[in-house]
Amino acid sequence: MALADWWLFLQAWSDKPRRVGAIAPSGPALANLIVSRIGVADAPILELGAGTGVFTQALVDKGIAPRDLTLVECDERFARVLRERFPGALVVTTDAGQLGNIAVAGGRPLGAVVSGLPLLTMPAHQVNAILRAAFRRMRPDGAFYQFTYGLRSPVPRRLADRLGLRVTRVGKVHLNLPPATVYRITQAAPTAARIAERTPAVFEALAEGD
Repeated sequence: MALADWWLFLQAWSDKPRRVGAIAPSGPALANLIVSRIGVADAPILELGAGTGVFTQALVDKGIAPRDLTLVECDERFARVLRERFPGALVVTTDAGQLGNIAVAGGRPLGAVVSGLPLLTMPAHQVNAILRAAFRRMRPDGAFYQFTYGLRSPVPRRLADRLGLRVTRVGKVHLNLPPATVYRITQAAPTAARIAERTPAVFEALAEGD
């Protein structure tokens, strides 16, 4: 992994540790695990918190065309790197919490979302907004892939139940700094209407009570 990428992550983490959530880019073992169940048929694909493009490269290596990738990254330094490395992809520089206002994949339903966001450090209403916006754009058989450094699911169970989502553990990567676990989040039943009904206040209360 390029030393420049490590230095870039360290700078970003130093500036905004809660937003970046990591002091180093994810390793290749984690990248391979988080995209392991994704294939060309899942395009178009959305990546949240794309960083320097470790997961993006893993997707491209699996045959996903850059034109079928939308990369959301709030840090302009990372966004510049992504535009240089993946000129065919759409790079959107904004907070993932604004996902509901972002044009994704030309309106085509997503087959997968890959997330490098630090959900465990985010307020419940922001996690709510991200999940709602993601699943509104996703096909019924689509999946949201999330990794975490924590010991529990990055989506509280009560929150997932209210949204009608199923959270399953894909696996753990010990050869990563730090070790990380990957989760797959899918719709347990048609949820678009139920997700639309929920308000940030409801989810804040749910998260606090979990």
